[in-house]
Amino acid sequence: MSLGDERETSGGYGGTGQTRTRLPESGTDVYGGGRRGGRSSSRSLVTVVGVVVLLIAAIAFANRGGDDSAQGAGDENQPSSSTTAASGSKPVEGKAGGIPAGFARDEEGAQSAAANYSVALGSAEMFNTARRHEIVNTVYAPDVAANRQADLDNAYSSEEFLANIGLDKDGAAPAGQSFISRVIPVGTKTTSFSANAATVEVWYTSLFGLSGDGSTNPVSESWYTTTYQLTWVDNDWKVTDFQQKDGPVPVGRDQRASTADDMTKAVEEYGGFTYAR
Repeated sequence: MSLGDERETSGGYGGTGQTRTRLPESGTDVYGGGRRGGRSSSRSLVTVVGVVVLLIAAIAFANRGGDDSAQGAGDENQPSSSTTAASGSKPVEGKAGGIPAGFARDEEGAQSAAANYSVALGSAEMFNTARRHEIVNTVYAPDVAANRQADLDNAYSSEEFLANIGLDKDGAAPAGQSFISRVIPVGTKTTSFSANAATVEVWYTSLFGLSGDGSTNPVSESWYTTTYQLTWVDNDWKVTDFQQKDGPVPVGRDQRASTADDMTKAVEEYGGFTYAR
């Protein structure tokens, strides 16, 4: 990834730029059991039954009346529907530097701004000098953008850094390969808010690497949470600072990795999103 959060040598951005992929040992059950056996017909049956049960439960829930008086005394410990349901206003219509702009001066607006800025700062466009300057000047507050610009230029022009992630000194991928850097926000939350400042956490997964024949840095998935400090300036939310940490990281499914060609095709054909809370 490229986020104004450079990758750390330990696996974040900035140092090597490489992501860390932790895989369970061969045959190990990540939940603590013994070796995994092959897929069986009984497992398939359980899966089918589980899907049917979920469908029945969903239908029953959809047809349930609006009377909340039937809830038991212990329901206060259950998550509300707002915990997991999509919420918030429609995405903003304005753009600045190709990035959504004109966010509302409320918590939803701050969260939406942080999510959209994560996508821009984590994109492959950050490896292009002209585009990087445009992104930084768009998402950062004017009083910090210049200093941030200099820091990022030093990082992204480092031939050692670029070589470590498989790019040449100009930030270009080898012939026959595609460079992929994409951030996909999973959720956001506000930890502090006032009319002029907000602190927003963005939990996201990222795809980073080179797809194509002969890639020594194949596309891998990582999970991070970045905390953004935002300020209200020029009628919009802008970044003043951030901190990044690993995770939360879900347990990986036993899915087979796609081929390099399939990954390249997917990234080229599936566009990104404008995010709203």
